Amino acid sequence: MFRAAVRSLPGRALPAMAAAVLWKKDKERERAIKAPSWRKEVHPYYNLSVTVVRAQNIQGTDMLSKADCYVQLRLPTASPLPDRTKVVYNSTDPEWNETFHYRIHSAVKNILELTLYDRDLMLDDKLSSVVFDVGNIKPGQTVRRVFKLNRKDKEALEVEFQIEESQDPPSEIITNGVLVAHPCVCVEGRIKYDENKENGNYMLKLSVPGSYEKQINAPLEKTENEEGDNFVFHADRDTSPHLDVCLLNTLRVAPNDLAPELDKRTLYLGKGSVPISSLPEGQEIDIDLPLSKNHVVNMSITKEERFQELDIRLGFELSYGERDFLKKRKKVIAQSLKNALDLNTEPDEVPVVAVIGSGGGTRAMTSFYGSLQGLQDLKLLDSTTYLSGVSGSTWCMSTLYEDPEWSNKDLKEPIDRVQKFVTSSKSGAFSAERLKQCTQELMALERDGHKVNFSDLWGLVLEYFLHQKDNPVKLSDQQNSVCRGQNPYPIYAGVNVRANISGGDFAEWCEFTPHEVGFRKYGAFIRTEDFGSEFFMGHLIHRRKEPKICFLQGVWGSAFAANLDEIWARASGTGIRWLNSLTDVIRVIDNCRKLHFHDPSHLQTRLVMPGGMVSNIFQDLFKSRFTAGELYNFTRGLYLYKDYMGVREFVAWKGNHLDAFPNDLTPMEENLYLVDGGFSINSPFPLVLQSERDVDVILSFNYSWQAPFEVLDLTSKYCKERGIPFPKITVTEEDEKQPKECYVFMDADNPRVPIVLHFPLVNDTFRKYKAPGVFPETDEEKKFGDFLLEGKDSPYRTKSFTYEPNDFNRLIAVNRYNVLNNEETIKSALKAALDRRKKKMAYRAIKKEKKI
Repeated sequence: MFRAAVRSLPGRALPAMAAAVLWKKDKERERAIKAPSWRKEVHPYYNLSVTVVRAQNIQGTDMLSKADCYVQLRLPTASPLPDRTKVVYNSTDPEWNETFHYRIHSAVKNILELTLYDRDLMLDDKLSSVVFDVGNIKPGQTVRRVFKLNRKDKEALEVEFQIEESQDPPSEIITNGVLVAHPCVCVEGRIKYDENKENGNYMLKLSVPGSYEKQINAPLEKTENEEGDNFVFHADRDTSPHLDVCLLNTLRVAPNDLAPELDKRTLYLGKGSVPISSLPEGQEIDIDLPLSKNHVVNMSITKEERFQELDIRLGFELSYGERDFLKKRKKVIAQSLKNALDLNTEPDEVPVVAVIGSGGGTRAMTSFYGSLQGLQDLKLLDSTTYLSGVSGSTWCMSTLYEDPEWSNKDLKEPIDRVQKFVTSSKSGAFSAERLKQCTQELMALERDGHKVNFSDLWGLVLEYFLHQKDNPVKLSDQQNSVCRGQNPYPIYAGVNVRANISGGDFAEWCEFTPHEVGFRKYGAFIRTEDFGSEFFMGHLIHRRKEPKICFLQGVWGSAFAANLDEIWARASGTGIRWLNSLTDVIRVIDNCRKLHFHDPSHLQTRLVMPGGMVSNIFQDLFKSRFTAGELYNFTRGLYLYKDYMGVREFVAWKGNHLDAFPNDLTPMEENLYLVDGGFSINSPFPLVLQSERDVDVILSFNYSWQAPFEVLDLTSKYCKERGIPFPKITVTEEDEKQPKECYVFMDADNPRVPIVLHFPLVNDTFRKYKAPGVFPETDEEKKFGDFLLEGKDSPYRTKSFTYEPNDFNRLIAVNRYNVLNNEETIKSALKAALDRRKKKMAYRAIKKEKKI
C-alpha cells in the first residue's frame, strides 16, 4: 500500500490544461459546441462475467503434435488490455473453466472478441476469432453458448455469459447518437528527488494502461528541474485506470567477444501501483510508493476530471460558420437568379447548388478553372452555394480562395497567373537550395510536434509547382472569403483509409472547410485552426500551430499513397484477384435475429478465420500504403454508441464490412490515414449529398480520362447502401464510348432527389465551333479546336505537371465552352430546382403544422 498526505489547492489550474483554457473564450466555438445534436444521457453499469469453458476438436497448426491452446478476450470498452486463459498443452479438447469479470457501460456498443490461439515458440498462431455483441445477453441471465468454429471438423468453443446490474450508480455520458464521450481523468504529478539517497542509474517507467500517453520514462536522479521530473496522463475514468510504476537499474557492461555490441544491462528492481480512483479530486497529495523491500519513490499527484466542456463538436448539423454563411449567401443567390434568369424569389426559397470537380492532377486543376469561367460568363457563378473538389480540383480551389473577392472579379487574371506556373519548368522544386529549404521546414514541423511523412514533402513540392515560393496561407484564412457570403462555400475532400485495406472496400469521407474539419459519418468536428493538434476523449491534449495549406494539399492530392493492389487495378481494370483467396474469411455463425429478445441494433455473432502468416506477408506487401500520411486522430478515445448501427452512414448490416466491427473503427485507432478522395470516389459527391446541406442541383465536372460515368456509378452504389436519395443513372453503350458534353439525371416524382448535371471531359462540338453557334473563321482557329484530350501522346496525362502555353489555353477553352454550350440545360435545371424547392418547403410547413 502507498502512504499519502493531502493538501488542498484552491483555485489551482493544472499546467497541462492551461493551453485549452484560453481559446475556450472564442464565442464562435462556444456557439458551435452548444449545438443541439449532442445530448447528455444517464445509463447504468452492468457486471459482465465471461467463463471460457472448453473447446472441442481443435486442429492445431503443428503437424507433429496436438494444439497448445489458449483464448484471448478483448473488450476495449471495459478494459484497455486483453485478458487470456492459461495454455492447455497438447490437447484437441482443451478445458479452461476460467472466469473473467468486466464492468461495462450500457450506453456504448460492447463487443467481446474471443480469439483462439495455438501457442508456438516463435509466434503464436491465431486459429479463429468470435466477435460477439454483449447486448445479445439479457441482464439477469446466465447463458451458455457453443460457437461453431469449423463445421467440417466440428470445432467449437463453449463460453458462459452472465450479466447483472452493477451496484455502482449510473453515470452521465455525452453522445450524438453515434459517438459517446466518457469522463476523462487527467493525472499530473512530479517525481521528487531526494539528495540523501544513493546515486545510481535508476530509471522509473510510469504507465497508465489505456491512457493517451501510454508510458513515460524518467530518471530517478537530479536533473535540470530541481523539483523533479513532471508527468501527466489522460485516461478513461470508466475503465478503472491505475498508475503503474516500475523501477529499473541500468548497469553498464563492458563489451566482450560474445556480445561486442552490448554495453548496458537493465536490472528489474520492483514495481508498485496506484488506483486512480483512490485519488481525491482537485487536491495535490504526496505519495510514498513502495516499489520493493529497499526502494520507495516519493511523488506528488493531482487528479482532475474533464467532462462537461468538450473541445470537439459532436453533432451532425452544419457548423456555426457555415450556417452564418448560408444566411448571407441566399441573398446573393436570389439577386443572381433575378439577374440571370429574371426570377423573383425570396432568399429562403432559392435552390442550393453545388459545383464539384473530380481529381486528375494538373489536368483537373486547369479544367476546373475553365468550367468556373464558363459559369461566370453565364452569370451563374453567384447562383452556386457550394464549391467542392478532390485532388487536382482542390489545387484550383485553394489558389482561388487566396483572394477573398475572387468570384466577383474576372477569372482571367487568376487563370493567367496559374498559366505562368503550369507552363514553367518545375526543376527548381528539386534544386539543392529548395530541398534544403524543404528539409528545414519539415524539421521545424516535426519539432512543433506534428507527424511528418511523405505527404508533407509532396505538399511542399506542390507549393512550388503552384507558387514557386513559400506560401504561408492557411485554410482558416479562407474564412475571410466567405464571411459576407461573397463566394461559394469551399469544401475540400479527403478520405480516411486503412493502411492495408483498399479504398474501394473502406473509406471514410473527411471534409475540410474554412471553419471545421471532421467526419460527418461520426458527427465529429474540430476547428480548422486545431487540425494537427492532439485530442483524446473529446478533449484537447496538445494544441499545435495550424499547418500551411500546402500540407493539406499534399493530403488532398496524395496519389502516391496508392498500394500495389490499387495501382494494379488502375492499370488492368481489376485488383490482384488471387489476393482475395488469402484474406480473412468472415461469416455469421449465430443469427441472433431469430431470437425473441433480439434488438435490431445488435450485431450478429461472426466468426473470423484468419488467412494465416503467408496471407499477412502478401497483404502487407500488396495492400499496405507505404507513403500514407499518419495524422493525429481527433476522435481517439471516443466510443461507438449502442445504437450507432441505425445511422445511415454505417454499412454495419454487411457482416464483413469494417463498420460492423466497432472495436476497429476510427475512434479506436491512434492515427488517421488521410489520402486523396480519388481512392474511393474520384469526385466529392458524398460531401455535398449530406442531408444537412440539402442540395437541390449538383453540377458534376468529371476530368478523368477513362470511364466518364464511373463516379456516378460508384456514387449510386454508395447512396444505395446508405439510403441517400440519388437519381437513377442510365447511359447507353454509345454514351460510354463517345460521351456528350452534358447529361441530366433526375427523379421527376421525388423532390428529395437532387438534379445531377454531369459534364464529362470531352472535345465534342468544340472541334467545329469556337463559341456556341459560332464557326471558326481562320485556319489557326480551326486548328486550335481540333485536338485530342486523351491518349498515350496527350500532353494532359495525369503525371504531367507542365504544359505548353497552347495546350493550357486549349484545356481552359474546351471546358469553358462545354459549359457555355449547355446554357439552356443548366438554366432549365435551376428553374426546375426552384419549383421543387418551393414544393419541398410547402410540404415541410404542412408537416411542421401537423406536429404542432
